[in-house]
Parts: sequence; structure tokens; C-alpha cells
Amino acid sequence: MQGSSMTTVWVNGVESGQVMPFDRGLAYGDGLFATMRVKHHEILFLAAHLQRLSQGAKRLGFNWQASQTLQERLIQQAISIGQGCIKLLLTRGCGGRGYAAPIETQITEVVSVHPIPEHYQHWQQQGISLISSDVMLGRQPRLAGIKHCNRLEQIFIKSTPLPLGFDDYLVLDEQGLVIESSMANLFFVDNHQAIYTPALTHCGVAGMMREQVMHGVLTLGYSVNVTPISLNQLADFSAAFVTNSLMGVVDVIRINDMTMNKHPLTHTLRTALDLAL
Repeated sequence: MQGSSMTTVWVNGVESGQVMPFDRGLAYGDGLFATMRVKHHEILFLAAHLQRLSQGAKRLGFNWQASQTLQERLIQQAISIGQGCIKLLLTRGCGGRGYAAPIETQITEVVSVHPIPEHYQHWQQQGISLISSDVMLGRQPRLAGIKHCNRLEQIFIKSTPLPLGFDDYLVLDEQGLVIESSMANLFFVDNHQAIYTPALTHCGVAGMMREQVMHGVLTLGYSVNVTPISLNQLADFSAAFVTNSLMGVVDVIRINDMTMNKHPLTHTLRTALDLAL
């Protein structure tokens, strides 16, 4: 990562600033975040990331729009590091009595800089294998889709070491429906070249890259079906891939004991959306 000598954390615009001990993000996970990829000194899909954060904040009950100052800081940091990851985390700030939210919100903004995991490039080239996790996601429609700061379920999922030969977990909800991997959204391709992605109306994270890929495959002439998918239905699909903002688009070559084919669409999407690592 370029620019490694620069300060890598800002809290409310203050370099190496501190989060207050009573911040609601720390106390209750009362916030949300985005991880944004920097490539060629630019943040990919910056406007989409900021819009998604604004929509998520509204769903959590507070209003937030990225200020011009924040946007300029993000752009300048991307110029400085060249390649890497910028994380933008928002909380409702301090205040309120217990769980009750304050009437007036003083939002905390935390910007931090990180490298892209080195193995993501290998994953793009070779594909990954998924195995079902025994941790099921609880259903809460009011939080479904938001990348909020309550990520204890993912911590439980990641706390179990992966079996040899597998790269990540396939995650189901408490009804046994396929939702996502531990850190990415899922897409499937059937023998008729139709694209499917799990419905996320009850739980799961609707990632920014998921939206970009859906637009991308529609532009390429494929149909996209957002629908509940059971574990048994996976046998109906010939190919699968995962997406998130850092790894881009990655083939899934195995799910449990099922072998999946690589699909030429994944390479096409990485080229069209400039996602190659």
C-alpha cells in the first residue's frame, strides 16, 4: 500500500483522534460502515458507497450525508495511498439514556486506511471453496441489508477454523435459506444462463458490489432473479460466484461436496467494472 507513512485514522476529521468511551457505536453497535476499495488513486464507486451509507443511517433512525469536507478527505486519502482500502464507519455518537437514542444526534465519523488482503488476488484467479457454517443468521427485517456494526454473528461464524481445502463459510438463516458467505454476497447461474441471488428481506448484508453486479449482468443481457434459495436448490446451479467491494467478483468452485464450474461472466464483470486485482 502506498502512502503508508501517513496517518491512517481520523475521527471526526481529527488525525489519530479518539472515539469517546460512551459512543453508542462502542456501547451498542449503533452505527454502520462501508469498506471502499482504492484503485489507481481513486475510490471505486464512491458515490454509491456514500448513498448506501446515507440510506442505511436513515433506516437506523438518523440523518447523515457526507459533507464536502469528508468527501475531499476521502478523495485526497485515495490519491495518497494509490491502492488499498478505506473504511468509513458512522455511529450515532454519544447521548441518550441507556438504549434510548438521543433527540439530537452528534454523529461520529471514523475514517481508516487498510491494505487489501493479499490472498484476494489468488482467489480471483483460482476461485474459492465454501462449506456450510453451523451458525445460522437470525431474522430481523428492520436490519436486513444494512452493514450495521452488530457483527457478532459473523464473529461466531469466523471463530470456527475452516476445514482443510475450504476458504470461507456458506451462511444460512434460521429457516435454512442460503443468504451469503461470511463476508460476501452470492450469485448462482443455472443451465439456462439465468442469474440468481438470495433475497435479503429478513437478514444478510446487501453489499454495494452486489448492486453493481446486478446492474452489470442486466447490461450484459442476463436476467437476474432475487429469490429465496434453499440449500437443496444449489444442485440446480452449474456455477456460482461471490462479490464484495474489496475482492470484487470471485468464482466459487466448490460448495460442500458439490463442484461448481467457473463461468466466463465473472471475468467479463471484473473487466467491465475494473475489479481485477
